[in-house]
Amino acid sequence: MNRAPRKSTAIGIFDTRALHCGVRSCAAGFFALWAGVVSAAGCTGTNLIESWPSDKRAQLEAEVAEVPYHEGFLWRATRNEAQITLVGTMHLPDPRHQPTLDAVSDALNSAAALYVEIGPEEKTRLMEAMTDGSLLLIDEGDATLPERLAEDEWEAVSSAMAEHGFPTESTAVLRPWFVMLMLGLPPCMLNASAGSDGELEGLDSQLISKAEAVDLPIHSLEPWDTLFTLFSTLTPEQEEDMIRASIAGGAYTDDYAVTLTDAYFAGDIWQLWEFARMEAYSSENSSTDEVDAQFALAQDVLMDQRNQQWLEPLIAGAEGAAKKDKGIVAAFGSLHLPGEKGVLRLLEQEGWTIERWK
Repeated sequence: MNRAPRKSTAIGIFDTRALHCGVRSCAAGFFALWAGVVSAAGCTGTNLIESWPSDKRAQLEAEVAEVPYHEGFLWRATRNEAQITLVGTMHLPDPRHQPTLDAVSDALNSAAALYVEIGPEEKTRLMEAMTDGSLLLIDEGDATLPERLAEDEWEAVSSAMAEHGFPTESTAVLRPWFVMLMLGLPPCMLNASAGSDGELEGLDSQLISKAEAVDLPIHSLEPWDTLFTLFSTLTPEQEEDMIRASIAGGAYTDDYAVTLTDAYFAGDIWQLWEFARMEAYSSENSSTDEVDAQFALAQDVLMDQRNQQWLEPLIAGAEGAAKKDKGIVAAFGSLHLPGEKGVLRLLEQEGWTIERWK
């Protein structure tokens, strides 16, 4: 592994000229990871799970079955007079979202507020940071990614990122967490978004639009720079491990997109995570134990920590709304719902009654 040090470059901030990608394409990639402005419309493939042998599918089902609240993306939580309508979203536009939008409309129209991962004000601040150069996507460490990874790992990473529209020289100096998250996005989704004349709306964005249409207050569950603070505590070794865990996913194209979207609309929410883990087992770069450790780290950083931080504003918002004889609607990525440290279990532990309603 080549770890020859380098001096910190002068491009210590997000500089579109240095990255050789315009604000539009990089913004599309960033929101694909968080706010949902990418499209699966250009993805045509087959469901990979359906092609698995029966014993492997049985193993997947067994792993998923052990996870609390592993099925369903529409839930209600109640405690005394307080009520939260929870919508597990997919950050991708798809005509199959319409039944969900119809189902949530009444709750949204009668709610006191909508809570989302990133609301319009925070999204504006993020875009401002991307255009004025204050969004730090350049890694200022002493070694670039090709110097930190084994040669075959770097070849896999740079090749996958090139399919996402990022030249090799750009990928080499990007922050590892950004590269890791991009590798989890099938290129056909990002390419469809980057080529669109207008912003494509995932379920989150469509719910926000509905809330704005009826002047419903919209609250962000976290600030615009959350991803930066979440990854700031990782060691260099942990950063590299998270990239290794994403290399296999970075090689998927349309089949991966179809598999994930099919699972979501079937309500098999935690299947999305376990599928990715089992696929990573086939990687030559990591052992099964290493893959499990990498996924545990990613789950802790991307989901568990954030779930805990969201609990207080959700409960406070619902209790405040109850005083007005109203509830609240909370919409965020569906993978935040299941698990022992998922939002549903955390609410249950606080005395809330959890019911799946669709």
